[in-house]
Amino acid sequence: MAVFLTAALLTMACPSMAFDMSQSTRCVAIPNQMKVCKDVGYSEMRLPNFLGHSNLEGEVVPRSEDWRPLLQTGCHPQAQAFLCSIIAPVCLDTFIQPCRSLCVAVRDSCAPVLACQGHSWPEALDCDRFPAEQDICLSHHTKFNHFTKDLPKPACQNCPSVEEAPATKRVLDSFCQHDFAVTAKFHRRRQPMGEPEYDIEGRVEFIRQGPLLPYDTRHLLQQWLLINLRCANVLVRPGRSQLYVLTGSVQPDGTLALTFLFTWQKKDANITVATRKWKHHRC
Repeated sequence: MAVFLTAALLTMACPSMAFDMSQSTRCVAIPNQMKVCKDVGYSEMRLPNFLGHSNLEGEVVPRSEDWRPLLQTGCHPQAQAFLCSIIAPVCLDTFIQPCRSLCVAVRDSCAPVLACQGHSWPEALDCDRFPAEQDICLSHHTKFNHFTKDLPKPACQNCPSVEEAPATKRVLDSFCQHDFAVTAKFHRRRQPMGEPEYDIEGRVEFIRQGPLLPYDTRHLLQQWLLINLRCANVLVRPGRSQLYVLTGSVQPDGTLALTFLFTWQKKDANITVATRKWKHHRC
């Protein structure tokens, strides 16, 4: 992601890419390969877009793909609508830009994710450039916040401590000291070019559930890997999967923090014993 995203940010910061609303435009169908905006709610877009991109195959589609990893982090529920209103503006009789309030909401949630990977919020997405709420624009819907407010959220953090071949007592103590403990297999996929991609392979098994939800935890850990790419790069070797026992807590602000990771190999009998003893263990 880092290599491609850097190119995207440089493109968006380039003053020459600014869009002139007085120039003529044309409407085209959003192509199937433009997956970032395929299900955004409309089927036709204007070219040039608000970044000044006019070449669909050479500029618009590849540049849109640069943003897919950021959107997959779930940094804001309206991040897709915001970005697609810029890179694939809806084809109507008038230009519809994102409202300043929408830009601010997405920026405040997604800029920390970019910062975690060493990037700043793009100059071309300076929220002061977008119209105020009283103008015709794509607005920020606060109703989205109600669905995610009470769920733990992944955040940028320092890499958690990783321990190999821990003693049984050490593992049990970690279970007692933290809100949750799960087993998960991190997988690193080889890519023909660019940065590797990471995901959770198979099921996430609960040892101590705590505040985590069964239907949400796998996706939550997937987002954690996408946000903390530098850490993920250390935790998983290329082309390999690694099974971990993860312990952590949910912070007062609702963010999830992983604290300890124990590598679980077949030879690690102490971890196996600890997970069995936990059912009857008293902290």
